[in-house]
Amino acid sequence: MLHRTGNRVRHQKKEIFKPNEKISSLAPSITTNGASASTSKGSSLNEETVTELPLDSKVIVSSGSSTFGDWILERSKYIPMRLDLTERKLLRLLEAALNVSEYTDKVDILSYTSKAKRIIHQIKDLCAIISGLVLANDYRLGQQLFADKTFEDNEEFFQKIFEIGRRHKIMNPEKMRSAYGKLMYLLMDSTIDEIESTLGFSCVIPIKTVYSYLEEHGGLDVLRNDLVADATKEIMADGKSRHQIQLEIKKKERAIEALSRKYANAQLSSEDIKVCLYSIGDNHSFLRTNRDPCDKMLKYLTTFFHPTNMEEGFSLAIQSGRQGARLTHSHETQYRYINQTLNLWREIAHEMFYLWMLSDNDMLNNDYRLRDTGQGLQRLQSCPSVSRAMHTILHKAQQKAGYWVGSSAIHLGDINVPNAFMFIDKYNQVARILNPIVLTLEKLDDIVKDDGIHAYIRDTFGGVPNLRKTILCDFFRMAFDGSGADNFFSAGSCIDGRLTSAWNWCSQIEKKPFFPVFLLTGFTGFDGENWS
Repeated sequence: MLHRTGNRVRHQKKEIFKPNEKISSLAPSITTNGASASTSKGSSLNEETVTELPLDSKVIVSSGSSTFGDWILERSKYIPMRLDLTERKLLRLLEAALNVSEYTDKVDILSYTSKAKRIIHQIKDLCAIISGLVLANDYRLGQQLFADKTFEDNEEFFQKIFEIGRRHKIMNPEKMRSAYGKLMYLLMDSTIDEIESTLGFSCVIPIKTVYSYLEEHGGLDVLRNDLVADATKEIMADGKSRHQIQLEIKKKERAIEALSRKYANAQLSSEDIKVCLYSIGDNHSFLRTNRDPCDKMLKYLTTFFHPTNMEEGFSLAIQSGRQGARLTHSHETQYRYINQTLNLWREIAHEMFYLWMLSDNDMLNNDYRLRDTGQGLQRLQSCPSVSRAMHTILHKAQQKAGYWVGSSAIHLGDINVPNAFMFIDKYNQVARILNPIVLTLEKLDDIVKDDGIHAYIRDTFGGVPNLRKTILCDFFRMAFDGSGADNFFSAGSCIDGRLTSAWNWCSQIEKKPFFPVFLLTGFTGFDGENWS
């Protein structure tokens, strides 16, 4: 029996395996990252790791979980359901309406007119635009919904279409870049008692997750089956033979078919079960895109640099006042500072769906006030749920590091990170910063197959290995130097200041001597668009 933190009196004994019995081949593939060993390299959960995990934390697998199914059951509470065809049509209408809306321009301003009246007018205006688009897209549906009916009569429809927008954004952070902010600010205002009573209907319902959908239709047993690991894992090529890939695909398809047939019932069709499994697979894809760049940068750090043995010409040491740096670190201190920061970013990316659900809850359940933060009027709002989760993640990273370099202050609800929406947007940029750098480093061996490029890199940088270390050394020094603001409250070594420094490095990429190499590999920018 495993005893760590928590209430021991209520702790139930659970045998992970019986003596003299072979351990299930699935158990070693359970990971703290929500994927099997075939989904994420080097992330399998061993016995030692299991015993170190606190029982009271919802962001990691508990020590009592013996199967992937037990773990995914908890995580599915924060995995949004994939949109079906009908929902995607409504999503396009919502995006079109939000793109022409001037909600924040009309509401978040200093004016002598009543703010409540402006909010109500803008919400009704958006609902009217959506109604018109629905009618133009499907005349019969439009007649059924809006003929001789008020907005209050269509409360369920508007709740559904706004929920679809929120759910789609969580699964696709690169989408709805400007529309999502309008949507959340509109929903924030709609939850105010005065506004809701005047409107006559509520615009907000909980986000549909895999767990809530299966629970409603009596299908939670699907997630408890160990086959869910095979049915949801992401199949990557990674040097595998075509035959091996085909075998993995067939194994996955068989697992999906077996689960959908076994657990289908009167309320839950086999197609519904498949959508739930595909949604969990989307979560694995999200982790690969947003968390794995942190893993790759950590591997580059540990491969090309050592905390105590410093290679000549590739020192990570920085000094305040030189080259824009605001921190002073020795080579070893900077190495550990970078390592801790990348590990922290990795943990945040791993728990992004969980943090996003908490952010959604904080934004829709807390009052705000307008304040000039130096970047215009922003909605300053407390984020209690996100703050607790972030401190839990930070504590876990600190325990793993042993010795923490720099400040552990987390900005939430202040002028630097005014609300949970800004927090989510800020940490969604981590993958946009690291992915282009990782892709450039990975493509260096391909571009030097051209004789001209090979000669240029050899004459200018001394070859590919030297160029790779030059890029990494510059990034590890200048992107983690505390720069990016004119005071230590907005930048420096605090948790959010580390990301500010990285963005500052990105803004100066054109001035770097290796920038032409980035262009040769297909680099177009750090905004996550048009990158091959």
